[in-house]
Amino acid sequence: MSSTARSCPDWPVLLEVAPDLHFKHYTLGEARLPAEVIVNLPDIPMEAVAICADLEHNVFNPNHTDPRVAAALADTYWYSLTEWSQQAPRA
Repeated sequence: MSSTARSCPDWPVLLEVAPDLHFKHYTLGEARLPAEVIVNLPDIPMEAVAICADLEHNVFNPNHTDPRVAAALADTYWYSLTEWSQQAPRA
């Protein structure tokens, strides 16, 4: 994992909402977003810290994600935290 990835400061709250996920702040380049998302974000540099996410589960925290990134992720296989917490399979 890159040294620029940082744990989300809201981790205590996030742990209550989604205990199986671990959110960190990433640059667009680190997040490895779908190509159609990157193409739709030409005004955000790839090195900008613009998403708070659990990359393993493709879930982003809209409260700490650039609204343009969140909007671009809407029609992809990524989930917002709200969507994940309502629809994720439970153990």
